[in-house]
Amino acid sequence: MGGKNKQRTKGNVRPSSSGRAAEVLTREGGVIPGFVGFDTTVTSELSYVPAVHGAEEIDNLVDADFRLVLRKLSKRDVVTRLKAVQDFGSMCQERDAEEVKGVLPYWPRIYCKISVDHDRRIREATQLAFEQLVLKVRRSLAPFLKSLMGHWILSQCDTYTPAASAACKAFQAAFSPTKQPEALSFCKDEILNVLQDILLKETANTLSDPQSVTEEERESKYVRMLTSSLLGVKRLLSLLLQTDRGALEPGLAQLVNSGKFWKYSKHKTPQVRGAFFEMVCALCEFTPALVQAEATRLCPAVLLSIDDTDPVVLPPVWEAVLHVVSTIPDCWTHVNAKKGFLPKLWALLKEGGKGMAKALHPNLMPLLSKLPQQVTDPSLDFYTTFFTAFMQGLSSERAVTSPSESAIIVTSFVECLRYCILQNAEEEHSQEKIRTTLVSQQLLPLLEKAIRNPSLQNGPLFLLVTEMLVSWERRAGLHSEDEEDSKKEVFERLLADFWEDICHLCVGFVDNEEADPQALEGVAILLQVMRYPERVSKKHLQKKKSVRVCLSKPEEDEKTGVQGDGAEKLVQTASELVNEKAFGSLQTQHFEDAVCQLAQLCLVHVNEKNSEKHLIFLSLLLQSFHTSRVFGALVEFDEKIPEAGQWRDEKNPAVQFLLKGAVVWLAEVGRSNTEHLVEMVFSSLCCCNQEETTRILNHITTMGLQWGIILQIIQRACKDAETRASCADWLKGSILGEQLLGLTEELCKVGSSSRASTSSTSCHSWALISLVLSQNHNNESLIGEVYMEMILEKLHTTLTETKSLSDAGNMEPLISFICDVASSFFSSVQDCLLLLSAEELLLTVFQLTAQDQRHTHLSKSLLDKLKTVCVAGVQSLVQHCEYEVAEGGFLHSAAVWVVKQVLTVPLDIKSLQVLVMAVQSLVETIISAGNQASPILNHLFNLLTPSQTEWTRIREALPSQWIKTPLLANRHRGVCEKPSQDTWKFRELNRLPAHLCVCALLGRVAQTASRDQKETQCPSPLPNLTNTVSELLYALQWCKELKYSPTVVSAYHNLLAEWGLSDGHHNQVPMKPLLQILYSRSVMDGGLWSLTLENYINTNNLAITHGAALRGLYGSSDSLFPVSQSKLSTVQVLCPVMTKEDKETLVALATAGLINWQENDDVYGCLAVLLCCLNANTQVEDEVVQAILATLMEWRNSREDWFLFSCNLAEATSEQLNLNVEMMRFLTWLVTHRPSVLGGNQWDFLLCSMLAWLETASENVSSLWNPWVQLFVCENSALIVKLNQFFTSSSSGVLEKLPSELASEWRDFFVDGIYNLLLPLPVKITEAFIEPDDPVFPLSVLQSVGLALTHVPVQQLTQNSLPPRFIADQKTNLPEPLQTLLNTLCPLLLFKARPLQITVHHVLEKVMPQLPECDGDGDSKSDDDKDELCLSPPASLMAILSTCEELCDNILAGVQVGEFAVVQPLSVEYSCVLGYLLAWKLLLTFFKSSPSHLRAHYAQYLKRSCSLNKLLLHLFKLMPENPVYPGQESETKETKTFFTETLILTVDENDSVKWELPHLACSVYYSTVQDLPAMVRLWWNSQEKRVSSAVEKFTSKYVSPVLSAQEISSVYSSTQMFDSMTVKARSAAREVIATYSVDDIYIELVIQLPQNYPLSSIAVESGRRVGVAVQQWRNWMLQLSTYLTHQNGSIMEGLALWKNNVDKRFEGIEDCMICFSVIHGSNYSLPKKACRTCKKKFHSACLYKWFTSSNKSTCPLCRETFF
Repeated sequence: MGGKNKQRTKGNVRPSSSGRAAEVLTREGGVIPGFVGFDTTVTSELSYVPAVHGAEEIDNLVDADFRLVLRKLSKRDVVTRLKAVQDFGSMCQERDAEEVKGVLPYWPRIYCKISVDHDRRIREATQLAFEQLVLKVRRSLAPFLKSLMGHWILSQCDTYTPAASAACKAFQAAFSPTKQPEALSFCKDEILNVLQDILLKETANTLSDPQSVTEEERESKYVRMLTSSLLGVKRLLSLLLQTDRGALEPGLAQLVNSGKFWKYSKHKTPQVRGAFFEMVCALCEFTPALVQAEATRLCPAVLLSIDDTDPVVLPPVWEAVLHVVSTIPDCWTHVNAKKGFLPKLWALLKEGGKGMAKALHPNLMPLLSKLPQQVTDPSLDFYTTFFTAFMQGLSSERAVTSPSESAIIVTSFVECLRYCILQNAEEEHSQEKIRTTLVSQQLLPLLEKAIRNPSLQNGPLFLLVTEMLVSWERRAGLHSEDEEDSKKEVFERLLADFWEDICHLCVGFVDNEEADPQALEGVAILLQVMRYPERVSKKHLQKKKSVRVCLSKPEEDEKTGVQGDGAEKLVQTASELVNEKAFGSLQTQHFEDAVCQLAQLCLVHVNEKNSEKHLIFLSLLLQSFHTSRVFGALVEFDEKIPEAGQWRDEKNPAVQFLLKGAVVWLAEVGRSNTEHLVEMVFSSLCCCNQEETTRILNHITTMGLQWGIILQIIQRACKDAETRASCADWLKGSILGEQLLGLTEELCKVGSSSRASTSSTSCHSWALISLVLSQNHNNESLIGEVYMEMILEKLHTTLTETKSLSDAGNMEPLISFICDVASSFFSSVQDCLLLLSAEELLLTVFQLTAQDQRHTHLSKSLLDKLKTVCVAGVQSLVQHCEYEVAEGGFLHSAAVWVVKQVLTVPLDIKSLQVLVMAVQSLVETIISAGNQASPILNHLFNLLTPSQTEWTRIREALPSQWIKTPLLANRHRGVCEKPSQDTWKFRELNRLPAHLCVCALLGRVAQTASRDQKETQCPSPLPNLTNTVSELLYALQWCKELKYSPTVVSAYHNLLAEWGLSDGHHNQVPMKPLLQILYSRSVMDGGLWSLTLENYINTNNLAITHGAALRGLYGSSDSLFPVSQSKLSTVQVLCPVMTKEDKETLVALATAGLINWQENDDVYGCLAVLLCCLNANTQVEDEVVQAILATLMEWRNSREDWFLFSCNLAEATSEQLNLNVEMMRFLTWLVTHRPSVLGGNQWDFLLCSMLAWLETASENVSSLWNPWVQLFVCENSALIVKLNQFFTSSSSGVLEKLPSELASEWRDFFVDGIYNLLLPLPVKITEAFIEPDDPVFPLSVLQSVGLALTHVPVQQLTQNSLPPRFIADQKTNLPEPLQTLLNTLCPLLLFKARPLQITVHHVLEKVMPQLPECDGDGDSKSDDDKDELCLSPPASLMAILSTCEELCDNILAGVQVGEFAVVQPLSVEYSCVLGYLLAWKLLLTFFKSSPSHLRAHYAQYLKRSCSLNKLLLHLFKLMPENPVYPGQESETKETKTFFTETLILTVDENDSVKWELPHLACSVYYSTVQDLPAMVRLWWNSQEKRVSSAVEKFTSKYVSPVLSAQEISSVYSSTQMFDSMTVKARSAAREVIATYSVDDIYIELVIQLPQNYPLSSIAVESGRRVGVAVQQWRNWMLQLSTYLTHQNGSIMEGLALWKNNVDKRFEGIEDCMICFSVIHGSNYSLPKKACRTCKKKFHSACLYKWFTSSNKSTCPLCRETFF
């Protein structure tokens, strides 16, 4: 087979060699040896080996898979066995029947084993698998039944319920109900043998293997098997037929005769005891003869076990007790009842059944009926003891805490009592004594206890007693339908005595000054239950337990015996004998007498003692007993004389009682609780007719009672339909109506203080008003409609007064009450809004909800209430089927009011939002009404929409500042008559223009309507919607052109976006009508309409999708001529989407207009149209271009005033400026697209015009507030940029074709002229306009001038002609022009205008590399006396840097290192940080371009000033935690970061402004670590752990890889050549290898870059070396390491320094004996300071450090004093 531990091949079912050997033995010998097959002992483990002759044939019948599964069933592992059983079941289900049948011979043994497995999951799975087997093999199971059935029955009684039910299911699948007895009969002996073996022979150790199973598991299995076996006997007997049971009796007798069997009644495990008693019940029921034979052992075992109160045992014990007393007549001869049975019963009863009352107490009456006289003698003592124990049980802890337990005990008590009284209903004296004793000493004390105890009051006792009394009345003949009873007199006496006692008991409770209210309520409940037993909930009356006991009738007591056929049906229980149904209530006269007596007693206490308790009790009594006799008794007893007048002749006792009693008590002052009196009134009214009821209630209404009482009376009157009908005349009457109207007026007095309004009285009053308005029945109002109208009118008037008040604070409670009333009214009363006053009230509520809280001064909670009222009102309104929006109605008035608000009242954002939300709520409520909504909504929308005149008026009222942005962006060509500076200054706009308000309102309404139309598939669009959408688009375009500034415009746009209206809702209207409206308005009005049209075309991509529709707008391009201002705007919009032919037509028309120009012609329009077409890439012939240029040159000669040369632009009109702008644009187009058509004269015209215009611009800086002047300067600057690009970037072929002298003229004359004018321009502008946030600040000019200045040549900067600017005490080595340039431009780095800051940076960046030259060697003075020289970078730059530093400190003060500070783009903070970073970028450029020896001096300066330290801390607050470059696709292999991508700072703004600052911060950090690595390393090492770890983590991840790669590549690409040294690089290993060789010396050094380069030092390792001493070698390695660590430069620079040092060493210059280096590590000086004694030379910096650290002035070498 192979190795022992080898994995066996899956599915290999061939037996091992030992198995095959066994087969051979079988074949050869014919006998199965002992070691093969199943072991005969119970404890053996299973193993599957066929154990019969001819094994191989049978074995082959079993499928290979089945064999494998059967083997697994013998494994020890639980999971393996479980899986095997489940697999077996599924295989039985899936395989053919024949395959499954092959398993049957082996199944019984396996089943008998695993069906009693320790693991319950396996037992359950076994039964499920067995079911599948049974379903598959059917009849083939029959031969194996006898070996299976015993364990099958055991499994059906398994203590694990799922396993038992699965076994039963398998049994039912195998046999139909009729076949089951037959199958069991067939196997009965085998079954009994299995069960007997377990019960009598087996032990825990024989059932399980002690060696492999724990003691606990063995014991639990044994207990389970015992339980299952006992229950198995019961199941066997219950399923067998009677004849088979007889045949089984000998076997059962053998079991019952065993002493071991009877010990199970005292077994320590409750399950076994319970199963034992269940089996005893079965024996009593099915084998009575066997039971009687074993009575001597059975009776004590059962009857003396009644004290076993285990929940599992008690129910079967008591079932067994009843079976025993029924089955064995002489059972009490085997048990001493007095000493053994009864004491245990009394103990059990006293403890209330120990929490098992539900199982115990229903059995007591059947037991009582079976107790013989010898047990109960003497009867009186027995009953007394029995019921006393019962009563004690009711006081037990469990009974007190559990109402259900208590109810069971009470029910059983009364049943037993009834039974005992019926059993003793004879005339004999002894029986009468028993009856009297039971009632007086047992029942009455229980009733008294119940009257005091609320839980017993709510239990079944009172109802049970009432049923018992009705039963006695029947027997006494008080119910006429009953037959006469022979014991009539007995029950009459019994009733009389009972009522006498109960009356005495109740009087005792009532006739007491200190009466307990709980007890009085108990008495009332008792009498109420007796009066109306049918009303009592039956929930506490449990179903009586049916016991299989046959009882005789009471008068046949002596003949009681076992009935023969008792087992076949459930016999009537003892309780049913005495528990006849109580039909009807009590008929006895005693009952009403008792009630009258109690009522009179109460009246005495009320009149004499003014007892509130007795008054409440009287009210409760009258609720149940409102009869004339009771009222008569009360009136007779009361001595008061009735009132005079209308009530003098009143005969009705109920009315008399009311007037004498209830009404008087109601009127008493200071009475807090009046509900019981109101109930008393209505109890009395039950005995009055309708007229009397109305008179009495009117009388009560006019008595001036508290409103809370009237509220209670009305609520009680509406409680049910019958009472309401009887009170209808009073409710609708004028007396109540007038009273309520007066109350409303009193409540609505505005002068009433808030304190009074919130009092409880007021609360009742408002509740009363709310009730009478909202309570309706069958669509009829509660009170008269006239009064309802008047009340509503009063509420409306009050709310209207509230609106006009300046401070509604004191009115809040009043408004709140009105809200509650109105809400209740609107939501409850159908068609309530047909009343005009109701519509007016609703309008006022709507107006309050539609105004801002700041105006109405209402709290949020109150507003929410008002909104709820409004919704309820509108719902009620529109649900009325015939509602129309009529003039004067709510919706019409509301719409008119809303329109007035938006058109005439200046609204801010909050007010607009509140108003629109109110209207939206209105629309949503209308829509929710369903079918009726559409016409109402259309009418409402029409009312809300302004007329065309109104639209025009509010549109023209919009401020015109919008024109500036599109004008300067070349998107719009507009004019302005007499613009003034104030025009462009926004007055503080905090209120929204009416046009915006109307658009927002209508847009929101339309959107709400369309959204709900989608949901309801309602297609009808709103009227005039297309026009509304066009206006909304216009409003949005206005906001867009203002760049959403000021704040109110931004807030408005955000509001529209939040509402989903930022697209103008244009998707909801057809495209063509909307396009036509926009086009017609653009042609008529131009201006913003044209831009709106353009935006609509671009947003919806109409040029591609609907080109034909666009062309259809204008028909032919001829229609757009002659050109007006509005048509020009339209042409500019449509030109990009026109066809080629249309554009050529326009060019032809425009060209003709220009060439044939006259004095008064609109040449501007023609030139503008031409440029629109040119910019749309229209092809134009060169001749046409030359002709137009010739026309311009002609104008230059004949109409020079048109050109605005050297004139005051403040006086120029916008038309003149526009003409110049168009000419500049044309000339720019020429330079860009057609420079070849320009000859010498044309170039002169172009360049001279450009320069003249520039001169005009520089002279008119003060006029730059005017957008047209700004446009003039911007376009001229654009022309300069294009000229610069043309002359610097054009190919040589193009330049050769130019006129000969043109290039040199441009270079020598025009460039000089341009930049002499341009360079001072930013300074002039910032001096003229000092506030960059001013709306008139010419930012666009700075941007365009900045773009032009970026092309300035360095020579123009170094030899500039700026006015000299110097600063006192400023140390400088710079020439005057350069110093002036720095002093002029550096301060502008901090000016809050981004284009200017970027421009200044670009300009200064060009001169930075020139500056270090001016510092020369940096060693002008002898440095003998200096410790270490430091030089300042340019002073003006450092001054700006220190200013920025302080500002950045303040800005970033609250941010931790490593956190990302988000700076709002273009804010003040943004400008400060931008200026700071740009200044550092310039400084780093300056540093990088310095030679190494100067760099050391500058670095020293930075170190002393600590500027770099601050910069690095700031950078780690400005760099993002994840500096990923935006706009990448996720699929890219390598992630781009701000460190991998070069930063391009553009002067003009674009999308990159958002991330410009983080990118710039990253760029500055990268430059810093690249150019100042030593200083960064020094800073990093000095930081605290948190900061240094954050820096290292960031640098290692994002910076080091890029920087290392660049260092390595710089070695590759280095052009620096060394004598006697070669440098190579290995990029993969991040290594640089330097090889130095001179003569016979050969040195190789390996420089290794660390992972976090440059934070950690560079490692220098030794390669090969030849001809160098070890000490010298170490010195040189140390020197290189020092240079690379401390020098601020690249690796190549460090290597150059090191080579220089070694070269000096070979030249004979000695090392400094302090640092052991020739060249100093940081300032690169040679050893110059010599000791006079030893003549050794040292670096001055080394000596200085030596002296300061040692505190001595001696030579380090010879220790002599150093002079």
